[in-house]
Amino acid sequence: MDTYINSKLDNFNKTISNKRVAIIGLGVSNIPLIDYFKNLGSSISAFDNRDEENIDPNIIKSLKEKNIKYYFGKDSLKDLIGFDYIFRSPSCMPSTPEIEREVSKGAILTSEIEKVIELSPSHIIGVTGSDGKTTTTTLIYKLLQAQGYKCFLGGNIGTPLFTQIKDMRPEDYVILELSSFQLIDMEISPEISVVTNISPNHLNVHKDYKEYINSKKNIYLHQNENGILVTNKDNEITKDFYKDAPGKVRFFSHKQLLDNGVIFDEKDKTIKICEDGIRKHIIRQKDMLLKGEHNCENVACAISATLGLVKEDIMVETIKNFSGVEHRLEFIREINDVKWYNDSIGTSPTRTIAGLNSFDEKIVLIAGGYDKHLDYSPIGKPIVDNVSKLILIGATAEKIKDAVTSELEKEGKTMPIYRCSTLEEVAKKAKEVAVAGEIVLFSPASASFDMFKNFEERGNKFKQIVKSL
Repeated sequence: MDTYINSKLDNFNKTISNKRVAIIGLGVSNIPLIDYFKNLGSSISAFDNRDEENIDPNIIKSLKEKNIKYYFGKDSLKDLIGFDYIFRSPSCMPSTPEIEREVSKGAILTSEIEKVIELSPSHIIGVTGSDGKTTTTTLIYKLLQAQGYKCFLGGNIGTPLFTQIKDMRPEDYVILELSSFQLIDMEISPEISVVTNISPNHLNVHKDYKEYINSKKNIYLHQNENGILVTNKDNEITKDFYKDAPGKVRFFSHKQLLDNGVIFDEKDKTIKICEDGIRKHIIRQKDMLLKGEHNCENVACAISATLGLVKEDIMVETIKNFSGVEHRLEFIREINDVKWYNDSIGTSPTRTIAGLNSFDEKIVLIAGGYDKHLDYSPIGKPIVDNVSKLILIGATAEKIKDAVTSELEKEGKTMPIYRCSTLEEVAKKAKEVAVAGEIVLFSPASASFDMFKNFEERGNKFKQIVKSL
C-alpha cells in the first residue's frame, strides 16, 4: 500500500485554500489550475488579454458555471487588484506594470511550472535553449522510461503537471522543457539543468539579448552544490556557464574531443562518452533514425543528462529507435520522386540552418512567417549553398530575400525566388518547381503568429495540404 505523503503539497493546499488567486492567461497550462483551486475553496479570478470572441466558448461556459470572475481584453489587468497569489502564463511577462504593482503590495507571483518544481517530490530535469529543446527533452524522457523509471513530461510539451503532483513519488522523474518566458522570474532550479545552446531569439518580447540570456541562466543558478548543469562546450554563450554554476558541470560537444563529457566525433561520425581521456564509442550516426548533425548534438546532450541513470545498452537501443518529434524534419510523403518534410519547429534562422544542413540532396525551401526582430543575414549563405529554389511567405519574406540576394550577388550566382500569400499557394508552387531527387523542406525560420496560433497548428496545416496534393 502506498503510504507516501507529500507534506509540501499538503501545506501549500492549506495555505492557498482561502486566498484570492488570479489566473492570468487561459492557456493549456492554466485551465486545470482553476478547478484545482476552486475545489480547495480559493477565490479565483481569470484574466486574458484576448477579446471574448477569441476565447473558446467552452472555457467561457465553464467559467460561468463555476461562478469564476473573468476579465478579457487588452485592458483586462486593470482589475488585477487585491490578490494574494498571481499565476501568470509564460506569455505574460512579470514586468507587466499591473503585475509589478500587485507584487509591490505583497502578492506572490508564480506560475504552474514553478510550483511543479517547488512542490514535486520527484527528481526534476529541466531543459532549455534556443534550439533542440523539444527533441532533447523528449529523448531524455524516453531514455529514463526505457530504464524503467516512472516519468512525467511537461513544461512546453506534454500535459500540464500541477494536478499530477499528488501522483509523483521521490523515485520518479519529471522532465520539463522550459522557455525563457517561464524562467525569467524563476527562483528555483531543477536538480539536473540542461542548456542545449543559446542564440538570439524572442527579441520582440525581451528587452534585449542580455535579458534573454539571464532568463535562461535561471535554470541552474538556484541549484545547490549537488545540482548538475549539462551545457554546450561549443556555444559562445553557454561554454562559460560553468563559472557561476553552484554544482557539478557536464559538457557535451561536436567540435572538441573532450577528456570528460559526451561528444559527437565528426571524424568517425560516432557519439562517445569521454572519461579521463578515454573515449567509449556509444552509437554511430548511421545507426540512428534522426537526421542531421544538430540531432547528434541533441543526442549527446540527452546522454549527458542521463549518465549514471540509464545503462549503456538501453541507451543505444532507445536512441537507435528514436525517430524524433512531430514538426521537426518530419517526413510527410514522396511525390514524383520528391520527398516532402515538415520542419515547422524552424521558428528562427539557426533552426532552419540546422535543417538545411541535414540533407545531401538539393532543397526547395519554403520559409517566412511572423517577425520576431531577428537578424536574418546568417541564413543567406546556407540557403545559397543548399537550396535550388526559394519560396517565401509572411512578414519575414523580405528579410530572408534580402539576405539571400546579398549572398547571391557576392558569389555571382542566381536562384529562382517566389513569393506566395498562403500555405496552399506555397505547396502548389513547390510541387510545380521541384524536380526528381530534390527535397521540399518547410522550415520557416520564423514564428507562426502572423497566421497561426503556434508552430504545431502551422505544421499540421502544411501536412494536411501536402497529403491532399
